[in-house]
Order: sequence, then structure tokens, then C-alpha cells
Amino acid sequence: MVKEASAYSTAQEMAGRQRDISVSEFFLKNRHLLGFDSPSKALLTTVKEAVDNALDACEEAGVLPDIQVEVADEGDNIFTVVVEDNGPGILENQIARIFGKLLYGSRFHKLSQSRGQQGMGISAAGMYAQLTTGKSLHVISRVKGEPMASELFVSIDTAKNRPELHGKKKIQWDRPHGTRVEVEMEGRYPKGVHSVDMYLKQTAIASPYVSFHYKGPRGEKVTYTRSSTELPPRPTEIKPHPRGVELGRLIQMLNNSSSRTLLNFLENEFSRVGRKTAREIVKHAGRKLTERSLPKRIAHVQANALYRAIKKVPVSAPRTDCVVPIGEQRLYEGMRKEIDADFYIVRTRPPAVYRGNPFQVEVGIAYGRPGGADLEVDEGGRIHQAAHHRREASAALALTTDEPAHLLRFANRVPMLYEQGGCAITRAVLQTNWRSYGLKQPKGALPLAPMVVVVHLASVWVPFTSEAKEAIALYPEIIKELKLGLQACARRLAEHLHQESRLKREYEKRSHIEKYLPHVGIALQEILELSDEQRDRSVASLDAVLQQTRKLQ
Repeated sequence: MVKEASAYSTAQEMAGRQRDISVSEFFLKNRHLLGFDSPSKALLTTVKEAVDNALDACEEAGVLPDIQVEVADEGDNIFTVVVEDNGPGILENQIARIFGKLLYGSRFHKLSQSRGQQGMGISAAGMYAQLTTGKSLHVISRVKGEPMASELFVSIDTAKNRPELHGKKKIQWDRPHGTRVEVEMEGRYPKGVHSVDMYLKQTAIASPYVSFHYKGPRGEKVTYTRSSTELPPRPTEIKPHPRGVELGRLIQMLNNSSSRTLLNFLENEFSRVGRKTAREIVKHAGRKLTERSLPKRIAHVQANALYRAIKKVPVSAPRTDCVVPIGEQRLYEGMRKEIDADFYIVRTRPPAVYRGNPFQVEVGIAYGRPGGADLEVDEGGRIHQAAHHRREASAALALTTDEPAHLLRFANRVPMLYEQGGCAITRAVLQTNWRSYGLKQPKGALPLAPMVVVVHLASVWVPFTSEAKEAIALYPEIIKELKLGLQACARRLAEHLHQESRLKREYEKRSHIEKYLPHVGIALQEILELSDEQRDRSVASLDAVLQQTRKLQ
């Protein structure tokens, strides 16, 4: 049936319905992109974003993080999440914009390693709370030296992506400096690998200098004490590397540049471009560009020639002091503290580059046989069972022989608990041939072993597959480095397994010998007291026993 002509819209009517879309409105309707697609994931994402902000602030201010996390059950699937830190605090005039505006932050334009990147996390949590309970974010913050703290109630005007204040005052607070964020939201409290407990446990592994005090909704209290009092060095901010700049970005940089000449533009706006390299680039760009060309007046065709010249001229790799890995010693300490195993190995790969962005890969393996006794060789060369008192480990990290190994993924020290299947880290682990290192591995699956594999990617810009920051894109350069790190740890694990197997065989041989030796001694004593004929029969019998013992060896 054909509709009447009046049911159709005219161009004028369609034009009248067009309007701007606020970034807040977009993410309000597409909240799954930010990690708020289910009540259980929303609860974890809120804790994660608040803790990440606290850790970044403490590290930047040079303060050893001491963070309190509380999740309270208010009934009817409503939870209150509280995260309180001892960081530098936030200036009062910045609080509303930080917590009440999406895409507002200090790290988006910086090329240096940090947990936060887009400036959306904690404000998105506030928007989700506003959507599900109608409650505003409750923020208390005190800057060092100020006599009182600032208390604000903040929400987001989603139509205009701007903060709305519902109360502001000065209050007394027992902390000399720090920030407290309180969110009331719809949620669900899961246990296991996607729980708040697991997120804090993994964060304690990657950041062993952090102290967490956690109180759960069922009255449980857990403290993750720091094993190190040394903060990691601060990453250095770098300029864009020419290998990582695309044509559109180059044109934008030319138009916004304050440099008076093209030569100065190349030297001042890019990393690793000196005077000699800049002149070589201009030379390859063609006759229409000179060293004295004004960047703002370079046309699209000339910019395209400049872009091609940048790709042709060799440029040194980017500086790597903008990336700060956990470090082999720190990661080893974190794994020892939170994972109960018999063998630990950690390897940090040299820095590498993808799309002009420096990154570094770290891999750790914790391996242990559940319920098994360790064997060791003492100073006299004797093999014996070592005293080993296994700690009570978290059920989510229990080491079991016939189940897949646990894979813990980190990006800039932040655990990634969801979307494991679509992550470059998972792809690299699955592509590693664990069978060649002595482990069982079904096709296309994780190895079956009592093992935890810890993989960390540190970068100035982690290529996440979505704003939820739960999986890393499948860049070949990244996968290659991940596999090399995994193989380095796997080779050391294979050596350990070979040595363990050898010691086990030696121990079993000695056990058999010790078992039969007393009987041999008694037989020898009896032989000495027998007649010649009886002695010959006993010697033959004893020889048979000795041959059986040799077979056991």
C-alpha cells in the first residue's frame, strides 16, 4: 500500500530537524562504548576510573598512593561507590569541569604515558549515575596548604556537555590533602575474574608501591599493602614523531604553527628532527618548497609533497623516556606478593615503535604445582623435599593443572578485565607454541597448566579498540613484541620444568635405593654365616635383587 503524499517529509522539514549532537548525548545513548553496558560492568568501571585518576594524580605529585575503596549495597540493585585518595587534591574551580564534562582533561594532547587518555572516565561514571539514580556526583577535595576542603555536588547537562552545580561549600576534613568521590548508581556486585577484588589485586601487582584498603558490600575488608616505597620515574613528554603523523594532521599542524619558516617548523614541532634531517626533508619535497617557506601558506599539494618527503627521509626512532615500564624487579615483587607459585620469571623487552608511538612490553610468568612439594638440592648434594607453606590464594587465581592458565592483561599499569578475546595480548599468547616449551595446549586455546601469565603494554598512546579501554588493537608491531617477550619467559620456564623433572627422577631413584638397601645389608650378613652351597644360592638371589634395583635407576 502506497502512503499518501502528505506522509512524506520535504527537504525543508528534514532540514528543520537537523541539530547539533552533544558529545554527552551521544555517549548517553551509547554508554556501552564507555564500559557501562551492564550493571556489573558499570560498577567495576566506576571503581576503575576513580582509582586510575587517583593513581595518576598521586604519581604526578610524587605522593605514595594510599587509597580507600568502599562499595556499599543500598538495596534494590543500588550501590554507593566511594574512592578516597591522599593525592594533591583538585582546585575548586576545576572540580566541576573534571567531573561534569566529557572530553575534559590534561592528558589527551600529551605524548607521555598515563592511565587516563580521553578525559571521559570519571565524568562518564557520573553521567551513568545520573541516568540510573538521578543522583549527582559528591566530591570532596582539599589542596595542600588550604585550611578547609571544598565539597561539591556535580552533574552533567547532557544537552550542552557542561557541568551543573547543585551545592558548593567549604567543610572541615581530616585529610591534609586528597580527593574523595562518592557515586550512587545502579549496579550489580560480581565475584570472580570480573570483580572489584580482582581489579584491586591486579592493580597491586602492576603497582606494588600502592596501598589499598577495600571494604566490600558484604562487610569484607581487604588490605593490599605496598611492597615498595619507591615511585616509578615520571615519563617525559615528547613531541609527535614524523613517522606517526598522517597527512591531515600535518596540514593541521602547518596551519596552527607559530614558526616563521618551514625549516624551523620541522625542527620545533617534531621529535628527532634536527637541522640536517629537516633540510633533507625540504630537499626531497620539491622545488615549490624552500627552507624559508611560511608554514601557514603551504597549499594542500605542497603539504602532500612534504608528507611524502617525510616518509622517504630516514628519521631516528622516537625517544623512549616518555614510556616508563613497571620494571622487572617491581613486577617480580608484585607477582610474588599477590600470586602464590613456586617459580617466577619476568622479562622486559627493549622499547619499540608503532605508527611513530613508542611502546614497551613486559611479560611475567608465575608457575606452581598445586599441592605438590618442591624438591631442592642441599649443600651436600642430597635431594629432599623443601618446606613450602602455600598461602591461601584468591580463588580466581588458584593454580590448577588441568585448567587453562590465567591471563592478566595490563595497559599502562591498568588491568583489562573484559573483552579478552579481541585483544592483541590474547592473540599473541594463543599464537605462542606452548607445547614446544613442555606444556599442554589445545589448538587455539590457552595452555593447560598451573600458571599465571602477566602481560603489560606501556605506551604514550595505547591503541584501545574502544573508549572502554578493555582491549588493544591488533597492530603487527605490537603482536611481534608481545610474542618475543612471551617466548623469552617460556624458554626460562622450560628450563625450570626440565630441571624439576630431572630432580624428581633422581629423588625417585634414591628413594628406591634407600628402600632396598636395608634388605641388602641383612642378606649380606646372613650370607657370611652360611655354608658354601647356601652362600652360592644366596649370592645368586642377591644378584637378582641388585639387577632389579639397577632397572629402577
